[in-house]
Amino acid sequence: MTHEDILSNTAFFAETPVVALTAIAASAKTQTLQRGDVLFNEGDTPDALFVVLSGRIAIAIGNKPLDSRESMLALMEDGDLFGELGLLDNGSRSAMARAIETSSVLCIPYAPVVEQMRLHPTMLWGVTKLLATRLRVMDEVLADSVFLDVTGRTAKRLLELSGGSDDFVLPVTQEELAGMVGASRERVNKAIASFIRLGWLKQQDRRYHIIMRDRMTVRSS
Repeated sequence: MTHEDILSNTAFFAETPVVALTAIAASAKTQTLQRGDVLFNEGDTPDALFVVLSGRIAIAIGNKPLDSRESMLALMEDGDLFGELGLLDNGSRSAMARAIETSSVLCIPYAPVVEQMRLHPTMLWGVTKLLATRLRVMDEVLADSVFLDVTGRTAKRLLELSGGSDDFVLPVTQEELAGMVGASRERVNKAIASFIRLGWLKQQDRRYHIIMRDRMTVRSS
């Protein structure tokens, strides 16, 4: 798949004319990351956006100076675009991006994107659609934090991370899962233990088997 094809498959560039896509793609570079590599930190001055080609990138914010925990805001996977906010408001990075497994991303500098937006204002429709999607996701996260307890949020995240399969390997560590749930590792482990005790779930290290998906689905809603 060409860089143009990769960009055109994202909501951000969905309304971008072919001539503009070609110009933007010409400046794009592929970057490989190992697990733990930080793509950018919260507070950094941004100059590029990214599309995940393979692997997974965690978008997170830290809880320092209170403690070393972090809250995972999103998990970016194949085809997901991120890092665009600084292009739109000239602000610093609002979160950090870290590879949670060996990953590859397409790095697209801001400058050619801004240039093509000025030449082709219809590109902004794609930007608007992406921002609307981001807002809907954050609304759901907020609703979960208000209406679901830790056990419910843990069930929901496990179902999401299963990718629809009853047998799966957890793609994140227990600490990262806790960050996604928005609770301590101890409370998340306690929730998982309750699912196992109820016979809804089996676990061996990072391998999980969902026995009663319907029960976990009800618990997560």
